[in-house]
Amino acid sequence: MNSELNFKLGRKYLYREGCESMDRSKIEGVFRLNFAGLVLLLGVLAACSAPIATIKKVELPKPGSFDPSTIKDIQVEALPILPVVSPNAKAIYQAGLAAGNNGSAFSKLGDCMTENPYFLGPFGNGQYELGKYADLKPMIEQFGHAAFARPSLAAAGGFNVAGPLDSTWADPKICSGGESPLDCEYRLNKPSLVVIMFGTNDVAYTDADTFNFYLRSIVAATIDKRILPLLSTFPTRPENIEKSHQLNQIVIKVAQDYDIPIMNLNRALEPLPNHGVNVKDTQHLSVPPDQRVDVFSDANLQYGFTLRNLVTLQAMNEVVNPNYEVWDKRLFELISPG
Repeated sequence: MNSELNFKLGRKYLYREGCESMDRSKIEGVFRLNFAGLVLLLGVLAACSAPIATIKKVELPKPGSFDPSTIKDIQVEALPILPVVSPNAKAIYQAGLAAGNNGSAFSKLGDCMTENPYFLGPFGNGQYELGKYADLKPMIEQFGHAAFARPSLAAAGGFNVAGPLDSTWADPKICSGGESPLDCEYRLNKPSLVVIMFGTNDVAYTDADTFNFYLRSIVAATIDKRILPLLSTFPTRPENIEKSHQLNQIVIKVAQDYDIPIMNLNRALEPLPNHGVNVKDTQHLSVPPDQRVDVFSDANLQYGFTLRNLVTLQAMNEVVNPNYEVWDKRLFELISPG
């Protein structure tokens, strides 16, 4: 095994396993202790000896506590499309891996836009074409085709933001009695990451205070299980642009308060024809004529579901492939010959 491969495997192993579960026997079982491997081992252990960020205390929401003044200055269009992964978010992710969450599993929470098989599902058959976004392939392979093909037990057509917490909607053939769809999904899938998007149905049926309460409840329950929530803004409903904007402001505020990553799908869709929404059915995103939402060509990325898939994969990549530039160069110079 050459030194570069040792190094690449080591840094991936460190992040996926989490420093909390790192011990010498695990590393020796994965890497040969030649000179390069020994230096790698020392580097990995040194990285693990660094202080680990403490997960911020999760405040439980209270009904009726929403204050509209807290979101009035949030500009949805100004939020970056891709998330910044904070030390708190990394701490949640690593703590989950150490607690037994599956680094190759993710879950999806949402309504019909998320339950729809066009959302990430086609990446389960392995026929995707990434084009200029080939850097996403290692992340896709890390999760594996089965993770993308798997339907979620906590995403359903007709769901509003309260749906995943209501045991009425849990599948009785799979879930335990009294178990909510969210708890059932997390128990069976043991994800390390969950993609969350609500709002499409809530624009018509959910007031701002209720939306705020239940979204915070979902996020708090998710962090409590050391699963990292990846929030998303939702596409603007043309029937009620003002309410769409308000609920997206709440989504952003929740991400800020809990210090978790958020992707701004609303902004990403803005330049597309009809803002990426299906003209005939505004509860769904548009689909290219060839239905290949897993082909990231310039033509297919003009459609809502294709672009949502790209943005989601890019956001997931930000979470599971952190930036190692701080110690990449130093350690690589040590293990490289000459």
